[in-house]
Amino acid sequence: MIKYKLFLIPALLFLTMSVNAQSYLIDKVIARVGGENILLSEVEDEYAYMVTSKATVTPDAKCEILKNLIAQKLIVYQAKLDSVEVTEEEVESQLSFRFESILRQMNGDEAFFREYYGATVNEMKERFREDQRQKLLAEKMQTQLIDNVSITPAEVLEFYNGIPRDSLPYLSSEVELGEIIVVPEVNDEEKRKALDIITGLKERIEKGEDFSELASRYSVDKESAKKGGDLGYAKRGIFVPEFEAAAFTLQKDEMSDIVETEFGYHLIKLLERKGNTIHAKHILISPEITAADRNFAKNKLDSIRTLIASDSMTFEAAVKKFSLKTAPSYSNNGKMKNPNTGTNYFETKDLDPDTYFAIDKLNVGDLSSVLEVKDLKGEKMYRLLKLQSKSKPHQANLKQDYDKIAYYAKESKKAQYFNGWIEEKMKKAYINVDPLYADCETLLPWIRMGE
Repeated sequence: MIKYKLFLIPALLFLTMSVNAQSYLIDKVIARVGGENILLSEVEDEYAYMVTSKATVTPDAKCEILKNLIAQKLIVYQAKLDSVEVTEEEVESQLSFRFESILRQMNGDEAFFREYYGATVNEMKERFREDQRQKLLAEKMQTQLIDNVSITPAEVLEFYNGIPRDSLPYLSSEVELGEIIVVPEVNDEEKRKALDIITGLKERIEKGEDFSELASRYSVDKESAKKGGDLGYAKRGIFVPEFEAAAFTLQKDEMSDIVETEFGYHLIKLLERKGNTIHAKHILISPEITAADRNFAKNKLDSIRTLIASDSMTFEAAVKKFSLKTAPSYSNNGKMKNPNTGTNYFETKDLDPDTYFAIDKLNVGDLSSVLEVKDLKGEKMYRLLKLQSKSKPHQANLKQDYDKIAYYAKESKKAQYFNGWIEEKMKKAYINVDPLYADCETLLPWIRMGE
């Protein structure tokens, strides 16, 4: 049986970008799964990625790639049949995270990004929006399928006993960490200054000055300011709610009143609207966060630390009351999740230097001092860490590592269930594959012969 990975739509979403931003291929549909198409470029791009990443490339690699893509499309097709929904906010959030990560690797140089990919960040988001939507659909569908899979202690023991003793891994020192994050808030005086500036710009535009020229000179959204404030075409759900509510009520060439969002104050001008898509430009004036605002946030977190250390408040209660709600740890009682493993455990060698040295001398249960860190945009925020557990290097065993072994036993059971589901659906679904892949033994049942 072919083993299909859980959460199949891969992190190769930006595969074409990774291989070569300027690659070209004459494309065609090479397979159909229900109402979903698979393109030749999808197989070739993933194959190119395997080659450039120095992965093991077998003679039947393209066959296996296509079979996995068929499985991926099957999940997406089934998700649509089952009315699984993905919101525009979810799609935009994931796109923003991915492209901000790429941009961060380029030291925030948007000009270099545009030169390398031949498009701006917003244009690249639009290019990959449908791919991201399908990825999220597949993830939600798979989550629905495997959410109810449970594991018993007997199954954990069976899984553990099935591992040859000489194959049990030697585990490095690992830690579980909790965090509280406090972000500086803009003070009223800086808000007033920003409001005065944008009020003045609004009056100048109303007296006849050019919106685009003022956007280029004054807007703090530097990327759009280079284009006179132009945001390009965007579908409903792309912008934050306050911005969108104002933009979608405008008439062509009409300018909004001053709109306040989490980013600051905006003036919006609608250039064109087509159904749920608008083409707008804006001017953004953001209040400045001062050194006093940062000190206030830092001192606030230090006071929270004192409350926890004196047992006046539990760490978990402080997370819910004070921590940044958009941080992934917030919904996990403050526990940080390792993005590489999906668990709460981090090998100490994988921690960034600031985090490692902050917790290196702590005992389990201790709190770090208040740390200054930066968000994806480079803005300062403050973080408090709690060392929740720490293990010494050892060979995996049930006594010390039951939770971890149970986790992998459950993941193994989920994978078996998922593989079985895929195989059953493949037997019943409409699948058609181009004769180009007639040499792929695993695809023979679906090859269109005689065309």
